[in-house]
Amino acid sequence: ICIMEKQVLESSEERTFQYQDSLPSLPVPPLNESLSKYLDAVKPFLNQEEYQRTEDIVKKFENGIGKELHQKLLERAKTRRNWLEDWWLNVAYLDLRISTQIHCNMAGPGPYIEHCWPPKEGTQIERACVNIWHTLKYWDLLRAEKVAVERSGNAVLDMNQFRMLFCTCRIPGVTRDSIGSYFKTETEGECPSHLIVMCRGRVFAFDTIHEGNMVTPPEIFRQLTYIQKRCHSEPDGPGLAALTSNERTKWAELREYLISLDPKNLTLLEKIQRSLFVVCLDDSSPRATPEDYTEVTRLGLVGDPTVRWGDKSYNSIFFSNGTCSALCDHSPFDAMALITMLSYAEKKIIENEGKWKGSDKVRDIPWPEELVFTVDQKITKEIERTKELYYKKVSDLHLVNYAFTSFGKALIRKRKLHPDTFVQLALQLAYYKCHGRPGCCYETAMTRRFYHGRTETIRPCTMEAVEWCRSMLDPSDGTYQRLQLMHKAFAKHNKMRKECESGKGFDRHLLGLLLIAQEQGLPVPELYVDNAFTASGGGGNFILSTSLTGYTRFTGSALPMVYHGYSFFYAIRDDRIVTTCSSWKSCPETDAEVLCRTVFQCFQDMLQLTVAAQL
Repeated sequence: ICIMEKQVLESSEERTFQYQDSLPSLPVPPLNESLSKYLDAVKPFLNQEEYQRTEDIVKKFENGIGKELHQKLLERAKTRRNWLEDWWLNVAYLDLRISTQIHCNMAGPGPYIEHCWPPKEGTQIERACVNIWHTLKYWDLLRAEKVAVERSGNAVLDMNQFRMLFCTCRIPGVTRDSIGSYFKTETEGECPSHLIVMCRGRVFAFDTIHEGNMVTPPEIFRQLTYIQKRCHSEPDGPGLAALTSNERTKWAELREYLISLDPKNLTLLEKIQRSLFVVCLDDSSPRATPEDYTEVTRLGLVGDPTVRWGDKSYNSIFFSNGTCSALCDHSPFDAMALITMLSYAEKKIIENEGKWKGSDKVRDIPWPEELVFTVDQKITKEIERTKELYYKKVSDLHLVNYAFTSFGKALIRKRKLHPDTFVQLALQLAYYKCHGRPGCCYETAMTRRFYHGRTETIRPCTMEAVEWCRSMLDPSDGTYQRLQLMHKAFAKHNKMRKECESGKGFDRHLLGLLLIAQEQGLPVPELYVDNAFTASGGGGNFILSTSLTGYTRFTGSALPMVYHGYSFFYAIRDDRIVTTCSSWKSCPETDAEVLCRTVFQCFQDMLQLTVAAQL
C-alpha cells in the first residue's frame, strides 16, 4: 500500500515537460488581417503620398504573389507543430556572420547587492560556491522534471527552452552555426555533470557529482580556491576563449585549424560544449549600487573576453568584489527562461541569508583538471588580434543601468494602467522629445502558449502613441485632451500585446512569406523592398529594441539592433523601474544617458497627467 500511495502521490505532481505533446501548434494568421495590421504599423513613418503608394503595393501583394506564398505557408504549417521554429533559429541567429557574442548575446547583473551580498573584496569564491550550488539544485530539479510548469492565466506555457539552460552551446560553422544540446532528464538517460571554470586565460573542469552525490558549497569552494591559487601564482593562460568573440566564419575556420593542430583540442572543445555551464572568475571589481548597476552590467555584457565562452548558453560571472553577472548566447532561449532559474536561486539565497547552512565536511574529490590546448604562433597571434578588435568595438558602447525609484508597479496599477504599456509609452514620448520624430520600436511578446513558441514583435510606435506624443509636446493642448489620447494609446498597445501572444501578430507571418519566396527561388516581393518596410523597422531595422524582463529583481541588457538606435530593457518592481539603455558613442545622434533620463522625466509627466485628471 505504501508503495502504491507513493506512486499515486508522485504521479499527481505535474512534471515539467508533461504537456509538451499537447500544446497547440503555432497558427498562421489570415493574410488580410496581417496585411491590414502592417499598414496600420507603417502609418507613423509615411506622408500621405508615401502611404498611398505602400497601400497599393500591399493590395497588389495580397491579391497576387502574397496569396500564393500564404497558401504555401499553410501547407508547411500542416506538417509542422511550429512552422517558424527552424527558420527563426537560422535567420535570427545561426546564419548571422557578425560577432554574435558582441551583437546578440544577452547579459544581466545579479541583484544580490540589494540584500545578502553588498560588494565586498575577498568574497568572490565563497559567494560563487553558494550561487553555483543553488544553480546545480535547479539542474537537479529540471532533470527530475520537478520545475513547475509555467502558465499565463490558465494556459500552459511551452517549457522546451528550459532544456537549453544547461549543457548547451553554439558551435560555429563556416556558413551557418549549429547548437549542441546535451541535456537529458533522468528518464531520458545520462546527462553531462561537469562545470567549466575560466580564470586568467586558463580553462579548468571538475565534476559536480561525486559517488552519486552532488558536491556541496564547501566542496565547490575547495575546487574554485585550488583553481584561483594556481592561476594567481602561475603565468596567465593563452586566453583561447577570446576566439568565441570573433565574426562567426572566422571563428569556425580557427576552430577547424585548432582541431587540425591536435585532435585532443576537439576533445577539449567538446568538453566545454557539453559542460553544465561556465563559471567565470573575473578580476575586475565593478561599482554597483541598487540605483546604479551600470558598471557591473557593462562588464557582464562586454567584459574580459578571455574568461567567458561567448557561445555557451550560460556563463555565470563572478567579480573579485563579490558582485556577479550572467552572459548568455541568445540563440537557444529567450531571457525569461533564464530569469525563472535565477529567481529560484535568488529566493534560496535570501532564505539562507547568502550562507551555506549545511555540513562543512569536504570529501576527497578529484582536483579540477586543466584543459590545456595545443596552440601555435598563428593561434596566439589570432587571440591577440581578436582581443584588440573586441576592445575597440566594445569601447564604443555607451551603456547605463539606472533605477527610477519614485514609484513602480504598485502606483501604476493603482491608476488602473498596465505597467508594461506605461513604460513603452514613456519611451515613445522620450524618443519623440529627444529626436523630434517617432521612433520605430520592437518589443518582445512571448508566444510560449504554442508548441516551441518563442517570440513575436509588438510594434509600440502606433498612430495612437504618436498622436498622444504630439499632444504632450503641444502647449495649446489641455490635460483632458492629453489624457484621452493617452488612454487610446494604452488601449491600442494592450490590444496588440494580446494579439501577439495569441499568435495573431504580423511580423513573423511576413517573415514566413518572405522565406517561402526565397526557398522557391522567387524574386523578393515589392512589399519587402518598399521604403515603408525598412522605415517602420522591418528587416531588423528597429531604432528602439526593447524588452520587459519581467516583474523581478532581474534586469537584462543587449546591444542596439542598428547603429543609430538604442536598446532599452526594463524590469518593473513594486516600488521602482530598473532600466538598461545602450547606444553607440560614435553615433552623433544617439545618447543612452540622455534618453534614459528623459524616460524617467516622462514617467513623472504621465503620472502627473493621471493625478491632474482626478482633481
